[in-house]
Amino acid sequence: MAKAPSEHWQLEPDEHDYPAATTYLGLICDPALVAKLVKELQGAPTSIYDAKDLLRASRLPLLERDNLHVAGDLEKVKNGKRLSPVLLVRGKFLKNRDLVVADGYHRICASYWIDENSQIPCHLVDVPT
Repeated sequence: MAKAPSEHWQLEPDEHDYPAATTYLGLICDPALVAKLVKELQGAPTSIYDAKDLLRASRLPLLERDNLHVAGDLEKVKNGKRLSPVLLVRGKFLKNRDLVVADGYHRICASYWIDENSQIPCHLVDVPT
């Protein structure tokens, strides 16, 4: 059962998150798959996961607090602004990578610095098998 997200999160992604995901995914998979995944992300329901689990599953390192984007997101939260949900792709289309953060890596890290157990809303889709 999904828990409620932390109060510093929106429930729906910003429109500019999808082009960012398209750009990133275009570096790691073919254009037809990118189009399919982004279309699915746009219609995916919101799921909630802990910041620490997202970092572990994606095998990405925690960015430092003073990283430009992490610091910017921490400042947004401090000023009462809500962060956009994270866009995720689950599957084995990269060797040894089960979860790809298509957009929102720095937001995950900022939320982790607030509380490693922060509840982060995500749109999650699977790579077709």
